[in-house]
Amino acid sequence: MMRLADRPEDVPLVFADRFNRGDAAAVAEVYESGAVFIPQPGSPVTGSAIHAANARFLERGLPIRVLPRHVYTTGDLALLIVDWTIEGTDPGGRRVRIEGTATDVTRRGPDGHWRYAIDNPFGTGQGMTS
Repeated sequence: MMRLADRPEDVPLVFADRFNRGDAAAVAEVYESGAVFIPQPGSPVTGSAIHAANARFLERGLPIRVLPRHVYTTGDLALLIVDWTIEGTDPGGRRVRIEGTATDVTRRGPDGHWRYAIDNPFGTGQGMTS
């Protein structure tokens, strides 16, 4: 069994580990029930749509790098500001670089592990263009 995040600042690292394995089901476990994912600015999704939206990123077959910049915690909630990059040559031979600064909210669940409650990978940016 893959690990889950024991601290809020670990959530992006756990996400990246699962993402880089290409395992969409494992990526889905990093979200709490009822979470919101914003794959494009202004387009939030919930439930099984989170899995489908993350598949769009995973299908490129490229690794993600994450760098948590700020973590602000109060009780069982945390706000994370995380720089991330997906970069490499996709299966079609195209050079790809997608990057952003996420504004995320994580929550500690009853099991003591932290998961995304709100995953907003582009923060206030323009979204995925390449």
